[in-house]
Amino acid sequence: MREEKLIRVCDGKVLELETIRMLIEFNGKKATLIVNIDISEKKKMEEINRKMEESTKLLNEALEYDRLKTEFFANISHELRTPINVILSALQMCAFMLNNEKMKNDTDSLNKYFEMMRINCFRLIRLVNNLLDISRLDTGSVSVEYKNCDIVKVIEDIVTSVAEYVKDAGIEIVFDTEIEEKVISVDPEKIERIMLNLLSNAVKFSGTNGRIFVSLYERNKKLFVSVKDWGVGIPEEKLTYIFDRFVQVDKSLSRSSEGSGIGLSIVKSLIELHGGNIYVNSKINVGSEFIIELPIRKLPKRKLSSRKHFGDYSNLDRVKIEFSDVYFHNMI
Repeated sequence: MREEKLIRVCDGKVLELETIRMLIEFNGKKATLIVNIDISEKKKMEEINRKMEESTKLLNEALEYDRLKTEFFANISHELRTPINVILSALQMCAFMLNNEKMKNDTDSLNKYFEMMRINCFRLIRLVNNLLDISRLDTGSVSVEYKNCDIVKVIEDIVTSVAEYVKDAGIEIVFDTEIEEKVISVDPEKIERIMLNLLSNAVKFSGTNGRIFVSLYERNKKLFVSVKDWGVGIPEEKLTYIFDRFVQVDKSLSRSSEGSGIGLSIVKSLIELHGGNIYVNSKINVGSEFIIELPIRKLPKRKLSSRKHFGDYSNLDRVKIEFSDVYFHNMI
């Protein structure tokens, strides 16, 4: 039998001992042999090694976080510079055309440059919104404005708006629900933000002529919303930190999949503010499925929410803002 214990010796020093007891025969009689081994130094070394391992782990985590932040700010600088350069170039072209007698009446070209500026302004708005959301989430100043809503109608309206926006790129978005109506308490603006982000990612990584399936169902008194695509997929080793801040799954992808690396982090935070969860299933070259889980609860004596006047932008403009870093070759 082995055990460890502390003893105080006559000089006041505390020793850590490992005591071993065993039955033996001594002079033809049964006896108990007790051996005490001073393991104080061994324990000190083990504690030092444990603290060194913890310190090394914390250092590595700090270095990794610092690396991610450095990459993030470099990427943010690029994300800011790109639309600003596009806007500046478009402004220069408009100024040149307006000062040229032969070109100033070319309204088609002028409208094209104006649209380029508008789209890149949306892109800047989206980036600033994300940065503001991160700051608010860090300070705990983001609150959920619960309203009783028909969640089926809320999700369907969002999907319909996006489907209309991306159809010219040949992308099909299908909505399916097992329940016709379900009134629950959510913040519809934040649900819209969550869905637009997930749909923009699905479109971004599906490419033109892609197909996206959005489904809604109820299980075990919880509501589930699935956004599934058949795009490039996510490597298995990166699934564990896909929702971490500053993380981009694949920095080698083309310009059509640029982003700040904070969108899914915001999505996860907004869902958790609702008391829900988000999961992801994905395989490379097979596609990805993001599943939102929301608690089913209602506020008493509240009317159904109207979604007609959310925010400072029209429904289409909100879609364009969220999709501003998705590029379609056949769309301006």
